[in-house]
Amino acid sequence: MKMLKKSLALVFGAALAAAPAFAQRQKPKPAAKPKPVVFAVMNDGAVVEPIGYLDNGKISTAVDGASEAQKIAAFHKAYYRPGTSYQLIFGGTASGTATIKSSDPKMECTANTASIVYSSPKAKLKGNVMALATNFAAKTKGSGVRRLPTAAERFEIEALVRAEYAAQKVGSSAAKVLKYHNLTALDVDADGIAELVGTFWADVSPTSRALLFFIADKGSDGKFAFGFTDFRVIDQKDVMSGEIATVDEGVYHERLLDVLDINNDGSAEVFTYIQSFEGAGFNAYRREQGKWVNIYEGSNYHCGY
Repeated sequence: MKMLKKSLALVFGAALAAAPAFAQRQKPKPAAKPKPVVFAVMNDGAVVEPIGYLDNGKISTAVDGASEAQKIAAFHKAYYRPGTSYQLIFGGTASGTATIKSSDPKMECTANTASIVYSSPKAKLKGNVMALATNFAAKTKGSGVRRLPTAAERFEIEALVRAEYAAQKVGSSAAKVLKYHNLTALDVDADGIAELVGTFWADVSPTSRALLFFIADKGSDGKFAFGFTDFRVIDQKDVMSGEIATVDEGVYHERLLDVLDINNDGSAEVFTYIQSFEGAGFNAYRREQGKWVNIYEGSNYHCGY
């Protein structure tokens, strides 16, 4: 009888000892939900790279190509799993999907990018027509407006560009021949009144270019005015390649990606891309008290030139 009690006690004790381990196996810790993030969709809609994390209307830097290998690998695991789909943002609203095809955190120069396939009933991504992708659930619905300017809008904007060049002491002969990468009509607050985002340049000399990026708003008088401008003169001696022709192809120009209302106030932020020789630069702008201000400036390193 004593032996029987002792055996039962041993069995019961072993069961109690095993219970916590069994319970632990039954209740694995749930994986952390990926943070909301916004991506740039580029290369004719074939590639995404991160702009930043989104949180309470603010943008913070995501892992970039210069980060530690361990951090890049963790980002790939969380966001670049093949088959993962994100909303494709075009005209400030969801317009199809961007689905991860492949990525390689060890690949030189593309460590923090991913190849995608996109599907959209509206967006035709090519060259300077780019987009955004995100897992952010916006509470406001964007206008969906993204179009070429009308002839009247273009005429008015080109007059403003020439006036800006005159104010910046760019010769009138140079300003007569305006060149541009894009001029896009949007409706950031869905009020039926277009905002125009443009990237222009002019030849100051055979080896010098005057670059102008702007966001233009239509005032109560029905006329456009620049709400934000960034003007720069680039000389060939300051170009990393040593060739001014690379600037004409798009390097150093700030260009539109798309718009997205990240703080749910009914007015979308404007996201832009700047190509460099060693990576990509990203900016975001928000309208505050009638003026556009830069709320974020980030970058994604690719590799040395």
